[in-house]
Amino acid sequence: MSFALYMVGFAIFLAGLVWGAFEAGIPHVYIGIGALVILGIGIFSAVSRTRTKDPS
Repeated sequence: MSFALYMVGFAIFLAGLVWGAFEAGIPHVYIGIGALVILGIGIFSAVSRTRTKDPS
């Protein structure tokens, strides 16, 4: 559940960045590339923050 909540918050954050970049007149190709990179970073950080520790 915390992973899903983290990703929803990150998706809202990413949508705000994409909207701001669109309004600033940045070309769509660069917005798409940046969004994919930031989405990948978000997934990596969500997995690392919500992963449970091994009991060993």
